[in-house]
Amino acid sequence: MLSFVIPTLDAAANLKHTLQALKLTGDAQEFPFEVVVADGGSRDDTRAVAEMFGARFIEAPPGRGAQLAAGARAARMDSLLFLHADTVLGPGWAEASFRFTADIGNERRAAVFRFALNDPSPAARRLERLVAFRGRILVLPYGDQGLLLSRAFYGELGGFKPLALMEDVDMIRRIGRQRLVVLDIPALTSAERYRREGYLARPFRNLFCLGLYFAGLPPA
Repeated sequence: MLSFVIPTLDAAANLKHTLQALKLTGDAQEFPFEVVVADGGSRDDTRAVAEMFGARFIEAPPGRGAQLAAGARAARMDSLLFLHADTVLGPGWAEASFRFTADIGNERRAAVFRFALNDPSPAARRLERLVAFRGRILVLPYGDQGLLLSRAFYGELGGFKPLALMEDVDMIRRIGRQRLVVLDIPALTSAERYRREGYLARPFRNLFCLGLYFAGLPPA
């Protein structure tokens, strides 16, 4: 059985689409799951949206790393699927996820989904190809590709650290490339940030922050 953990902060608009997609594409009887929304102090209707779709809403210290850790502690199922509030899993996520978690060979492995953007523009397709290339070469998916693993393996890894930034990179590095699988199901993420900040500027900013992190600067 599976627990979704979704960190939020003023995410009502995007969270509605994310939870709605889970309801439509996941059969709760054949593939039982729960949703835990770990909120970092929203002032919009995030709580109302979460409760409308039957999710458990908990208050957590602000910061994605701390929220993910709090959500994992509150989760009750055997497997954990960490998902951003602006990411919608494509059709087939339930069968692929439960097939992965049911395989005893995956007890000490983790899975992510294929990065995709909800933007039909050529710039979005180029970025998707770039992310796929980064994944093949560096094996370094970000949090917007989700993260699926058993609760036991999550505990063995030490869980998410309460980092201000790069909590996803920190976790992926602890998992290691040999223990990571990419499921061929799209994780369709909102392209709003890329449209607002630019399809060149935003990835460059991310890469710059990643470089600073690998150079040893504290995430804060």
